[in-house]
Formats: sequence, structure tokens, C-alpha cells
Amino acid sequence: MASLPNLPADTQTRADALREALATRVVVADGAMGTMLQAQDPSMEDFQQLEGCNEVLNVTRPDIVRTVHEAYFSVGVDCVETNTFGANFAALAEYDIADRNFELSEAGARIAREVADEYTAASGQQRWVLGSMGPGTKLPTLGHITYGQIRDAYQVNAEGLLSGGADALLVETTQDLLQTKSSVIGARRAMEALGVSVPLICSVTVETTGTMLLGSEIGAALTALEPLGIDMIGLNCATGPAEMSEHLRYLARNARIPLSCMPNAGLPVLGKDGAHYPLGAVELADAQETFVREYGLSLVGGCCGTTPEHLRQVVERVRGAAVTGRSPQPEPGAASLYQSVPFRQDTAYMAIGERTNANGSKKFREAMLEGRWDDCVEMARDQIREGAHMLDLCVDYVGRDGVADMEELAGRFATASTLPIVLDSTEVPVIRAGLEKLGGRAVINSVNYEDGDGPQSRFAKVTALAREHGAALIALTIDEEGQA
Repeated sequence: MASLPNLPADTQTRADALREALATRVVVADGAMGTMLQAQDPSMEDFQQLEGCNEVLNVTRPDIVRTVHEAYFSVGVDCVETNTFGANFAALAEYDIADRNFELSEAGARIAREVADEYTAASGQQRWVLGSMGPGTKLPTLGHITYGQIRDAYQVNAEGLLSGGADALLVETTQDLLQTKSSVIGARRAMEALGVSVPLICSVTVETTGTMLLGSEIGAALTALEPLGIDMIGLNCATGPAEMSEHLRYLARNARIPLSCMPNAGLPVLGKDGAHYPLGAVELADAQETFVREYGLSLVGGCCGTTPEHLRQVVERVRGAAVTGRSPQPEPGAASLYQSVPFRQDTAYMAIGERTNANGSKKFREAMLEGRWDDCVEMARDQIREGAHMLDLCVDYVGRDGVADMEELAGRFATASTLPIVLDSTEVPVIRAGLEKLGGRAVINSVNYEDGDGPQSRFAKVTALAREHGAALIALTIDEEGQA
């Protein structure tokens, strides 16, 4: 886009008030959106012949969308989510309208903003808008879409939400950590472009298997996402509160940042009239009250199958309660797509496998030069079996396209390795290529002051990359005068 519209004048003030509220008291969000829209029986004309694209209703039937927000605000919730779950490149591309990303995002936020302001004025109670950023239908870890493409599209999504009046950005229902990171980084770039800082909330989805869709444990998600500078982490969708309890317990014990939970109304049950969600309003309120007390949640709400009545009960139980204090004991570490590995090992030193280093292993180098990628992956797996804690990946070799080699191998290691990857290169573009393929938390090897620490130094460029991607750094004590 050539230019961006001005933000609502009080955006930063509202965002700051929401941050303060989340730090001190329990804030209640809304429940399901899609089922309430469908219950109003929109026509194919309302959908502009794009059946099921709820986001189109933001421009064709804002009155329908408005009634959903009103239904939730009328039972006392503090904030509502925008009708923009699918207003992202991947989802809209399914309807061949990816170019309407900004339009539908801005329209959805504007409707919610108008309703929130009306309820704020009428009650004197500040109401907020959470800009919903859904996962879309493409998983970058599996090669469905490139990291850069999805990151840039999420930036447009976030710019639309902020321009429409969102007070926070909610990256939700995430299933692939690389997609999650691209959303978060796109959202942060949008805030920088617009000169505003709003709460950035990340809500992952853990399946009944106990992991995210691609196999990520909750520990891997926390290790990968918290260093990105998000304001809050939590869970939503896929299951009811019973299945979320242990994952919330882990977050309560390990997360430095506030927590959220928006469960479904139980697991869907298939009946003669189709699937329905069995968890009643009182049961959801019971669960959220327990979670607030035991796990110190700051933001609660509902997802699929939850209704205004569910949220009315939750409001009565927990809204405005003081946030229960926690004493988290985080373990600094790195993560693969699947698991977190702490830097401090209780019974051994931290072992980094070096056989996938083109400068240190002739066997690996020859396999890379000949394009025998499966052999390269097998060398990585050998080190996993032999007890390494992390894998060093170095593709630097004279005459080779390091970026292409890193994209090929980091992309393969992302799903083949259960261990975190140490990206080992002297070239900044090669490191960037690796980071854009890895959903977990990588380690960069290494930085030093060999050419100083000025704005154009390698140190400055690499640390900026590490900060954006939440990567860890190996730092060497070398400056312009040599080793310390």
C-alpha cells in the first residue's frame, strides 16, 4: 500500500489502559462469532457469492456483525474480537480475494470499535476491541507458502485492524509455530509502521493429542514465542477446558508474561442434528474460575460453541477479580518445532552436534554439494540418536549459494529434527534464510565485535535479526584487536 490512513486519535490511550487492566485484573472477552453470524441466515448475496466467507459480511451486512458484538457487550464482557478470523492472505486466497485483506480487516475492526465506543459511553466502563488474526489455511513449515509472503500479508492484516480501531492484536488458533512467528512479526512491523504499540496476544491451539497440529509441545511454543516480545500467551479452540488444564499449568509455572484461555464448549458431540458442543454455561464458568484462581489467568473468554449466556456466567464469576500472583521458574533454552531444550543440562554439558557442518564434516559437505539432501538429514538424525542436545547447521562453502543451501536444509531439518538448530554462518542473509524456515527457537553461532558494533557492523545486523525472530545468540569475546 502506498500510504496508510491515520489511526483513531485515542488508540494509544486505549491500548495503554488495556495493558494496565490485563496486568491487574481479570479481563473477559467474548465467545464464538461464526455460529452467531450463521444463525442470522445471511444470503448468498450477502456473501457476494463467496459462501462461508464471513469476513465479507463486514462490508455487505455490518448490521449482522454489529448484533453479535452487541450481544456479548450486553452481558458485560470487557472486549470483543473482530470478525476477521479469516481476513488474511491464505484464507482469502481460497476465495480469490486476497487483495481485500486490508479492506475487510479495517471494516471488521471499525464495526467492533463503533459498538465498543457506544457501550463505553453508555456504561462508563471501558470496552476494548481485540483484532483477530487467524491462522489461515497454509502452513509455511510444510512449504504451503513462504515465510516472507505470509509475514508481509499479516502485516497488511494488522495494519487494517489497527486503522479500524483495534486496541490489541490477537494472533489466535495457531497450529504451526512458523506461521505463528510470521503473524507476530507481521503484527509488530505493522505497529512500527503506524507508530503505535498495542498489546500483542498469542493464543496457540493444542489438539486432543496433547500437541499442536504439527506436533509442537506447549513447552516448545512458549520457548519459541515468548522471546518475540509478545505481551501474553494462552490457549484457544480445539478442546474444552478439561483438556487445557495441564497445558495451562505448564504455562503458569514457566511463562514470564500474562496468560489467557478461551476454550471451546467442550469436545463436539455428533448427534442426529449434527455436531454440538455439550459444555454448559455454568460448567465453563466453573472451569474459568478455577483457572483464574490456580493459574493466574488475566484474559478469559470462549471459542467454538460458547454463547453470550456462557460469557454472562463467566463475567459474573471472574470479571474484575485480581490476577492471582505467580512465581514462574522459566528455563532458558532453545526449541525445535517439537520440543524445548534447556541450555543448562543437569547431568551433562550442552552437546551441539557438529557433523552437519560443511566446514567440519567432509561427508556432510560432499552430500550437500551433490544435492543428496536425504543423506544430510540422516546425518542429523544420527546425532540425535547419539545424544546431541542441539544440531549445528553450517552450509558456508566457497562458490555455493549459501542462501539456497540453507533454505533447502533448514526447511528439511525443521520437520526432521526433534532438536533445536544452531545456525552457523558468517553471512547475514544465510542466517536470515535459516530463521525464516524454523518454527522453533534457533541459536545463532555467532556474534562478536570483530568489525565493531556500529549500525552497519555484522554484530548490529545479526542482533537485529535475533531480536526480531527471538533467536538465542552465541557471543564470542573478540573485538577489533583480537580475542580477549
